Amino acid sequence: MANKVVTPLTEPGVWIERIGSRVFPAHLPALFLDRDGTINVDTDYPSDPAEIELRPQILPAIAAANRVGIPVVVVTNQSGIARGYFDWRVFAAVNGRVLELLGDQGVFVDMVLACAYHEAGVGPFAVADHVMRKPNPGMLIEAGKRLDLDLQRSLIVGDKLADMQAGRRAGLAQGWLVDGEAAIQPGFAIRSLRDSSDLGYLLAAVETLGRDNRS
Repeated sequence: MANKVVTPLTEPGVWIERIGSRVFPAHLPALFLDRDGTINVDTDYPSDPAEIELRPQILPAIAAANRVGIPVVVVTNQSGIARGYFDWRVFAAVNGRVLELLGDQGVFVDMVLACAYHEAGVGPFAVADHVMRKPNPGMLIEAGKRLDLDLQRSLIVGDKLADMQAGRRAGLAQGWLVDGEAAIQPGFAIRSLRDSSDLGYLLAAVETLGRDNRS
């Protein structure tokens, strides 16, 4: 019994955790964020809470979403669990440290979803093309159901094209690619997030969503 962990697992490879107690009106848009490489520096399968370091350029976007009252939702693939590099207990410790560091900066997220399934996984995690694993949209759609979100007005920020593809497949209108190139796809715009001017456009987009909700 000493090794038993109570976690927000809905199945062996899916973690869904509501953070905090904020109650939101129905049909709000959300700011979706990838975690590793977007919120925190990606150290190649992060597994040591002591090594977690935030990427400061994303903090103003989270602060803007907090300020205008729209949910902030983290959606993260965790194939390190599938591959046996670490387990959910380690994920919980690392994720807790990410949330702690965000709190130290005065910003916070409202929900965390993680998918550990991968075609190269072992045991129950060996699932190819699971609906929850980005680039599939399952985590975004599930968050949309649980928080009653307006996905079509929501935004996603990530550091991989898989993040952008998940956003497009979930029906979002646009995404922001950290250190990537801008592109236009049918029904979905990818914006670059490289420098302060790009960040300014992202902040304006988030603040516009807040104004739209009050109108």
